Amino acid sequence: MKAVRLKWMALAIAVSAGGAWAQADEARAKKIVGGSCFLCHGTEGESSSEVFPKLAGQHWEYIAKQLENFKSGKRKSTAMADMVARIQPDEMVALGKYFEKKSVPAEPPKDPALAAVGDYVFHVGNKYSGVPACASCHGKDALGTAGLPRLAGQYAIYVENQLKSFGTRERTNDNAVMHSIVQKMTPLEMAAVAEYLSGK
Repeated sequence: MKAVRLKWMALAIAVSAGGAWAQADEARAKKIVGGSCFLCHGTEGESSSEVFPKLAGQHWEYIAKQLENFKSGKRKSTAMADMVARIQPDEMVALGKYFEKKSVPAEPPKDPALAAVGDYVFHVGNKYSGVPACASCHGKDALGTAGLPRLAGQYAIYVENQLKSFGTRERTNDNAVMHSIVQKMTPLEMAAVAEYLSGK
């Protein structure tokens, strides 16, 4: 994980050196977004559907890593594999920085009672089943880090689907710890945590 992060940081420094390069990268990112990304993720990263993740406010390193993983096949998605086939590493960084700058609109959870259960699981965990507090890695505000995604404000359906994918090991490109954690979670806990995060 540390080596991957250092790789992206080194690339970002090279890409952003000089004002002209920074402008060119932002212009290139806008062109890529306007050509294909906007169809699912929106021009501002707001997403057009709950099945697609919001990219607004997401850490650029995380976005760049996911794009690289889709391209290499480490993360499976037929649609995304086609989208990233011709995107270069410096463009992945530029796209990540483009979306990271966008604001994340706050929306209340659709099911406050379910979100309250999710709040508890996220911050405390479940000592009876061995589920640890999500906040121990993702932070109490669910804002994540350069290596971990921002979860606050993400669509509940998307988060729940990703948790299920980790549980069935359909998604294997990120932290393997997620596999063992999610296997202990009940469907209710997954739905509750996802609902809680959607309203952050």
